[in-house]
Amino acid sequence: MTKSLLRHGISILPDLPWREAEPRWRAVEEMGFAHAWVYDHLVWGGLPDATWFPAVPTLAAAAGVTSRIGLGTFVTSPNFRHPYVFARDVLALDDLSGGRVICGLGTGGDLDSAILGESHTVKERVDRFHEYVPLLDRLLREDHVDHEGEWYAVRDARTLPGPVRDRVPFVVAANGPRSLRLAAKYGDGWVTTGPSVESLDEWWARVGELAERFSALEDSAGKARYLLLDASPQFSLSSVGVYEEMTGRAAELGFTDTITHWPRSSEPYAGSEATLEEVAARFGTGGGAGGDVASDGAGASPSS
Repeated sequence: MTKSLLRHGISILPDLPWREAEPRWRAVEEMGFAHAWVYDHLVWGGLPDATWFPAVPTLAAAAGVTSRIGLGTFVTSPNFRHPYVFARDVLALDDLSGGRVICGLGTGGDLDSAILGESHTVKERVDRFHEYVPLLDRLLREDHVDHEGEWYAVRDARTLPGPVRDRVPFVVAANGPRSLRLAAKYGDGWVTTGPSVESLDEWWARVGELAERFSALEDSAGKARYLLLDASPQFSLSSVGVYEEMTGRAAELGFTDTITHWPRSSEPYAGSEATLEEVAARFGTGGGAGGDVASDGAGASPSS
């Protein structure tokens, strides 16, 4: 078995009842994946008419049937989560998992907020995100937090008992220059989906440009770099050869971590579970323990 230098991650869509989803969460740890993720939405645009279960209780359940793998939100946005309420959820998840939670954070699209009767421009969503991340960071580091901002206010916010670790790692989604700087400053890692294009070659070229921009930022040294492989025009688990090629290209561009998806019987992410099993066996998809994944250096709707 060839041991990959990358840390390999996988996202499991929360569209199945727990009795059917539980074996998958157990399996990805047994397969050796370093981290596993769940989309954090009220409704996901990729499956707008499907059953959909919320991220926080899903990760709480996953924490109870795993012991090593990192567990992440992919990604949490301000569209329906207040930073203080989410901080409380994170503290509980970190306790339940023994310090394996990873906060994937992004601006988000507009579907979840529209359901709640809100409408914001892209600039407004990015502005809000740039207040959200520093405030969440404070709430996971400090107690008795006061904040009065454009989008959020907290008054004497108690945050005990605090995280199991000194810091819950942030993986900040970013494609544009403002959020790349935010990821470099506050993230333990950066994650990108790359551009929305039809050409695979163009996608890789643009991903490479983003990686160079992130690497050029003063605060980016030593931070983990995550790539969502399946945001490309090609599903990474369509074959073992495709997965090998895509993870190899990601490594060449300086990414430390990749994320694929558990194959489904139909689109999106249609594929074979046998391919997933062969990839795990062939490439030794392991990495560090979950708590180390982001700090050694995650859908997502990165924006400017």
